[in-house]
Amino acid sequence: MTDARPTVAVVGATGAVGRTMVEILGERSFPASGLRLMASHRSAGSVVDTAWGPIEVEDLAQADPAGIDIALFSAGGDRSRRYAPAFADAGATVIDNSSAFRMDPDVPLVVAGVNDAAIADAPRGIVANPNCTTMALLMATGPLHELAGLRRLVASSYQAVSGSGQAGIEVLSQEVAMLSADREALVRGGWKDPGNALYQRPIGFNVVPLAGSITDAGYTDEEWKLVNETRKILGAPDVAVEPTCVRVPTMAGHGIAATMWFDRPVSRAEAIEVLEGSPGVEIWDDDRVPTPLDSAGRDDVLVGRVRGTLGEPGGISLWVVGDNLRKGAALNAVQLAELLLR
Repeated sequence: MTDARPTVAVVGATGAVGRTMVEILGERSFPASGLRLMASHRSAGSVVDTAWGPIEVEDLAQADPAGIDIALFSAGGDRSRRYAPAFADAGATVIDNSSAFRMDPDVPLVVAGVNDAAIADAPRGIVANPNCTTMALLMATGPLHELAGLRRLVASSYQAVSGSGQAGIEVLSQEVAMLSADREALVRGGWKDPGNALYQRPIGFNVVPLAGSITDAGYTDEEWKLVNETRKILGAPDVAVEPTCVRVPTMAGHGIAATMWFDRPVSRAEAIEVLEGSPGVEIWDDDRVPTPLDSAGRDDVLVGRVRGTLGEPGGISLWVVGDNLRKGAALNAVQLAELLLR
């Protein structure tokens, strides 16, 4: 990356994360010389108002990547696998928000503020954004790992429906309206199943203890992402990670209850001191409990309920919650682009 102001492309610019990427580029006054927006043919030709003026969305399948310096991809894994290498071959550094390249050994997986140095080694010209749940968790776990060496992690996520895109938001809205019509049935039974095709069970007024799809050993793909991505980001392949991923009826903000043990005992005071000094982390005191509603629209992840472990002393338990569309996806991608300019 040269010192010249780069030309930036946002691929998947009309989706929820893509739109947020465009907004954040403007909010942070990203020094782009120009901005190109790309999406599927269904959105091609539409015009988006940006900090660089109105921009017409290009058809990704027809777009010429020549002249693009940084491409922020949020178009899904299939499109990333198909188009991202071509953008990289044309000279762009691709920052990809899908799962397509995360575990590729030649693609760095980077959480801005946690393992920034990894972005310097990208032989394929592609840098990967972690999963949004991993992202929030690592903002708290990363600094503690650097302090004392993470040995074991038990993590239960409480994931908002916007993690499933606009479809998740629509399903929750519809089910809350439908199930509200008979509140007595919600208490005593006899409720009517709304029959959504997105989740295994109703999500309105409910909790579904299965986020993602079942894969190996009875764990979901979301749970395996927590295992594998945590190890890669921290450069700690032997860390024992025990995950459970749960879908909850909130619109935005993924929360994670985590318990960690380290190579040496860590006190509550020590953990709080380290986290208070970590960029992108905001500590909330015990009498101020951070929730998904509090995280919506915020760049920082919120950390609360920090306490020492009981059954096996020396560890730390905490709660972390972050906006899955911002730090969990779009903001981190823009922060990685900013790292490329340094």
